[in-house]
Amino acid sequence: MSLDEKVGQLFMVATFSNRTEKYYQQVENNIATYHLGGLIFFQGGPHRQAKLTNRYQQISRIPLMIGIDAEWGLGMRLDSAMDFPKQITLGAIQDNSYVEKFGQEIGRQCKRLGIHINFAPSIDVNTNPDNPIINYRSFGESQVNVAEKGLAYVRGMKKHNVLGSAKHFPGHGDTDQDSHHTLPVVNHTLQRLNEVELYPFRRLIADSVASVMTGHLFVPALEPRGTTPTSISEKIVTEMIKNQMGFKGLMVTDALNMRGITQGLQPGEPELLAFLAGNDILLQTGNLPAAFKRIKQAAETGQITPEILNARVKKILKAKYWAGLSKYKPVEIAGLGSDLNGKKSLDLKAELFEQAVTIVRNQDNLLPFTHLDTTTFASVSISGEYENDFQKTLSQYASFKHFTVPFKPSSDKDVAWVLDEAAKYKVVVVSVHGMNSKGERNYGVSPATVDFINQLSQRTYVVVCAFGNPYGLKLYGSSRNLVCGYEDDPISHRVVPQILFGALPAKGRLPVSVANDLKVGNGILTPKLGRVSFGNAESVGMDSRKLDEIEQVVQQGIDNRAFPGCQVLVARQGKVVYNRNFGTLRYGLYEPVNSQTLYDIASMTKVSATLQSVMMLNERGEIDMNEKIATYLPEMKGSTKENMLISDILLHQAGLVAFVPFWEKTRTGNTLRTDYYSFTYDSLQMPPNLQVATNLYVKPSIRDSVWRWVIQSKLLNIYDKVGGYRYTYSDLGLMILQKLVERITNQPLDEFLEQNLYEPLGMSATLFNPLQRFPKNNIAPTENEAIFRASQIQGTVHDPNAALLGGVSGHAGLFSNATDLVKLFQMNLQNGFYGGRNFLFPETVRHFAKNYTQKSHRGLGWDKPSSSDSPIVGSTASDNAYGHSGFTGTVVWVDPDRELIFIFLSNRVYPISTNNKINTLRIRKRIHEIINESIISQ
Repeated sequence: MSLDEKVGQLFMVATFSNRTEKYYQQVENNIATYHLGGLIFFQGGPHRQAKLTNRYQQISRIPLMIGIDAEWGLGMRLDSAMDFPKQITLGAIQDNSYVEKFGQEIGRQCKRLGIHINFAPSIDVNTNPDNPIINYRSFGESQVNVAEKGLAYVRGMKKHNVLGSAKHFPGHGDTDQDSHHTLPVVNHTLQRLNEVELYPFRRLIADSVASVMTGHLFVPALEPRGTTPTSISEKIVTEMIKNQMGFKGLMVTDALNMRGITQGLQPGEPELLAFLAGNDILLQTGNLPAAFKRIKQAAETGQITPEILNARVKKILKAKYWAGLSKYKPVEIAGLGSDLNGKKSLDLKAELFEQAVTIVRNQDNLLPFTHLDTTTFASVSISGEYENDFQKTLSQYASFKHFTVPFKPSSDKDVAWVLDEAAKYKVVVVSVHGMNSKGERNYGVSPATVDFINQLSQRTYVVVCAFGNPYGLKLYGSSRNLVCGYEDDPISHRVVPQILFGALPAKGRLPVSVANDLKVGNGILTPKLGRVSFGNAESVGMDSRKLDEIEQVVQQGIDNRAFPGCQVLVARQGKVVYNRNFGTLRYGLYEPVNSQTLYDIASMTKVSATLQSVMMLNERGEIDMNEKIATYLPEMKGSTKENMLISDILLHQAGLVAFVPFWEKTRTGNTLRTDYYSFTYDSLQMPPNLQVATNLYVKPSIRDSVWRWVIQSKLLNIYDKVGGYRYTYSDLGLMILQKLVERITNQPLDEFLEQNLYEPLGMSATLFNPLQRFPKNNIAPTENEAIFRASQIQGTVHDPNAALLGGVSGHAGLFSNATDLVKLFQMNLQNGFYGGRNFLFPETVRHFAKNYTQKSHRGLGWDKPSSSDSPIVGSTASDNAYGHSGFTGTVVWVDPDRELIFIFLSNRVYPISTNNKINTLRIRKRIHEIINESIISQ
């Protein structure tokens, strides 16, 4: 190598990918003229940077070392790239394996973009809350925690041969000045420095960190000469770091264009002094021509000996070799965006927040929430977006009334109104958004916000969720229940509610001290309560790429008009890993299905409502499954159904016919009888008329008639070999069991379920007669029925017999969505446990889900996989799986062996119920098989 080439290797020059062609040509000229050793990229975007990297590498004889400051990911510097949590957030994590996974992902992304050194992590111990430059860039104020996190970060990057850099030696954490603008002074004793600031550096150096970056700091205890910055102190760089600490890696300066180093020095002088002090890489020179000239002259005059220059250059070349530059390949442009912003990256980001979120105070013992009645919860979002992810996720766990307050409300009256309305609820969750890290700006929180929280706290229970810098928690000093979400990020918004409701445990601890009672290491750990959480497929041993194949099957169904739209949900090990909405509510109109869309789940009502009630009453000893139905319903005595066993009814082998069109008894010819129907709603009646369809109502007395017709219905004349009734799937049996439940509980079925099951589970979107609570356009239409109701059915039950019963029947009538139903079936999968309480005994669920008869494949109420080729269950379903389907195009399968739940909801009966393409195309079966095939570990 020539002298010019050797000198050039020392320089790593700042560059950008968001400039003009003239600028790029100037960079090329600098590379060629000064034989630069490397470039550090700042503003721009991944695709532009990749193209420029390839372009610049092409003209450099010795491959360039490409660097970046990506402390929290490429998004720190580049648009169209991900931000991961800041280091202060990572500092709250107790399991450092997650920080190593984070470092590994940063390393992977750097490698993919052709980056060889990431100037991270910052291992400054931030003991000064007013630090203007480190602050959230630090892992916190505990030197041990900072060291452990820094080690994990660097080890992760090493797995992709990306160099890390421990910065800013000897520690920029206890300063209240910014070295970009001036020279901060660190006035600690040598003992204090050794115990705190230097501790992480010793740990990382002992673990072979690739580089150490010196900071522009004046530390008298280490370098007493004048105001000599650390970065140009031979006493610190060479004697202390290299000789005393034994560091053999690359010494790198902090940016040499910062005021903390340039003050009082001539162009080129900072670079020469930095080299003479012992630094190997001169980062971001403020004047490349002058700096290059000064270093070269020093080498020519002997001020820098050939041995020293050669040794420094050799270290740089060895680092390039380790990073893979001896086998340089251009950055592949194709697929770059998806590779840098893939689902696995987002999943990791969510995992990091899950580990970090910290419950700081829980003085009212509210968290995690256990009781979920509908009058309990409201939320107030301050400075947040309308219908933000935080409030949406809260609503997935309980019924919430949501309010929003802007940073600058339009009037005091608006705030007073929100205050009055929110105070009516037992618990109000207040989320504070738009926070920043500047203490002098009150962390972005207005005094009015603090006053609002204090006033509300005097009137009801308040849980404050602060989405910002943990130092800002001191603003909520009087708040008795306080949660730190650390960052105002949509993923954090989704994670915090899961912790509030015990779907995830709280694991984080404060990385810094905030107030007298909020010290570093504080954090209230809470358990999981068995509620479903939301996360990635890989975390529960499933392949998300395989699950993506579901979309193709669904789209085939929509394209073939098997159904206009649907919801598909997959949960495993208590975590929802696939929850997608497809298509529209009806053909030809833009009414996209969303997660709040309600579907008529038809015969899934049998296992989602009536069976759940029977199980509860059975374990209470109020129903004996081997008892005759007439024991509980005396009106059955003397009828053909007198001796039916309850177990036989649930097994569909009691001799009941499959279906009787009772509605035909309610008309004369084609005219509906006025003793059964009304075309107006009369609220003055006791009880009022019940809606069957638009402008059509049944009179309450019809229920007695339907019950009489059920008792009088004929039995089958089909028997098995031993003289008993053969298996015949029947709606009538569940209508009978509804009456049984209502007789024992002395309550309507819907009221009993709401009080004992749906409300405690947080199933606020599961109900009969949904028009009483939800707008019509939120409900998927079913059939455009021409004979009985002669109208488009939407919001009232599709099943005609259930309609006669006012929309509440044991065999049909329930409406819900996949996100709500998964709570019920997760409770069953967990053998009756959910939300911190036991709804059923474990043996109850297992008992009813088992097959006890040779007449069919059925369980007690549940459907089971059969030997026949069914279009609704995957051929790979386990023998212990149980579930049910619905006539409208719905199905659920719970697989205890795989800890798996599959829910599919559609309105295949729109616009006509004879459309059976969902079965001929085997949509549900194929999706179920894809789900089972996606499991990569047991």
